[in-house]
Amino acid sequence: MSNETKREVFEDVLSDLMNQFYFLNVDEKVAKGSCNDYVSHYSAALPDDLPTIPLAVSEHIRKDYGKTTLFDELAWAFQDSFDSSKVNEWITNNEDIFAEAWSRGLWIVKETGEVTGYDD
Repeated sequence: MSNETKREVFEDVLSDLMNQFYFLNVDEKVAKGSCNDYVSHYSAALPDDLPTIPLAVSEHIRKDYGKTTLFDELAWAFQDSFDSSKVNEWITNNEDIFAEAWSRGLWIVKETGEVTGYDD
């Protein structure tokens, strides 16, 4: 593992691409336009490391987010207070993943592979 961010690695690749364009004698405006398209596409892409959670937990977050706090959710799951024992158990056993999904507002639904969040 390095200390470089994915963005820095991506920018290194773009720099190499620009060098290749120069070597191939591609017009500089065309080359920069092409690289800018990649930058825009990269910036709009989803993160690689989204948490994966079960559908029932996804629905639970979407229902409760904005009405309660993360602290309350974790406490209630620990007390087995939710309607679904599966949701209680999953949150209790995966509180770090639950907290990440809750905080980021974006996750992958395990059963479908769909990226979703509380704003969808």
